[in-house]
Amino acid sequence: MIKNLVFLLPFCFLLSCKTETPSPPIDKKAIVDSTIAAFQKTLLEQQIDSVFKKYHFNGSIAVFKDSIPLYRKENGYSDFKRKVKIDSNTIFAIGSVSKQFTAVMILLQMEQGKLNVTDKVSKYLKEFQLKEYENITIHQLLNHTSGLNMMGGKLMFKSGSDFYYSNDGFNALGKIVETVTGKSYDENAVELFKKAGMTHSSTGDIFKGNNFASAYVGNGNTVQEVANMPKRLGGKEIGTPAGGILSTIDDLHIWNNALYSGKILTPETLKQFMAKSAERRHAIFGKMGYAYGIMLNIGKPNSYFHSGYIKGSPSLNIYYPETKTSVIILSNIADEEKGKGLVFRPHIEVKKITDNLENTLTQLRSKH
Repeated sequence: MIKNLVFLLPFCFLLSCKTETPSPPIDKKAIVDSTIAAFQKTLLEQQIDSVFKKYHFNGSIAVFKDSIPLYRKENGYSDFKRKVKIDSNTIFAIGSVSKQFTAVMILLQMEQGKLNVTDKVSKYLKEFQLKEYENITIHQLLNHTSGLNMMGGKLMFKSGSDFYYSNDGFNALGKIVETVTGKSYDENAVELFKKAGMTHSSTGDIFKGNNFASAYVGNGNTVQEVANMPKRLGGKEIGTPAGGILSTIDDLHIWNNALYSGKILTPETLKQFMAKSAERRHAIFGKMGYAYGIMLNIGKPNSYFHSGYIKGSPSLNIYYPETKTSVIILSNIADEEKGKGLVFRPHIEVKKITDNLENTLTQLRSKH
């Protein structure tokens, strides 16, 4: 399909350039853009539909270019027992996609002069005043280079010298937000959702509603509901700042557009948020860059993304800045016996589809 796109688009450009007898001027760019959009929609429908079918995917996948929906599909159940179908209003646990919200809360406090990312965490939290932790900075928690694994344990390496993914590090960031604002993390989260225009997002601790997708482990035929959801997200095992936010396809799309267009952070702070400051080798997505609560492709296309997983709920949020395209994948069931590599296989395939499409579109635009 991408080869067809590459082959046919030049003819669209030629046709759009053809001159006739005097008539209203032709908007060549509009013709080209509409042609590209039509091919995008056709390609995404064919290829992502095949992912749904191949994996019997239970969840929701959407692709938006700025405010324009290019693809959207929901399938399966938000409640397997009552056979409640997933729809556009279904609220999912997004796991570690939550980390970017925590990072932005920290940066908003930096903009107000209440902290600096170069500050030592011990300035704000007593538990970091131990000799083992005394040199850890906020920056190092934001990009997982602190060496911290679990609070109270020995550092994995000298702070700042390597990468080690730490939920406890992000939960500490949540405590810093509470310390400098004098408000709970939940209150800060609600304020951020309001600032972004997200009307259906919450944290697991304060969620009230009927549209939450219960989490399950199993394979559709045999399922077991994860107990105490979504309240369990706020417990010590996970922690709300590390993975306890609930959201919808539409709210994450709104978030991406608001964040990366500069409506949340100043341009300078946004640049700092997005800047690659570490590298990691993800067990599922491979080698990548890491910024503040977001991951980056190494190589093309340019993208910012983060996966999320809490028991039974795999998710992925991607943003391609060059085309202002969001790709959001949310689900509420995982066959854990097969391992996370297979649990995330649909997400991997969709990311490959959209990465390839993004690269193709970039090449076309550079030629014309």
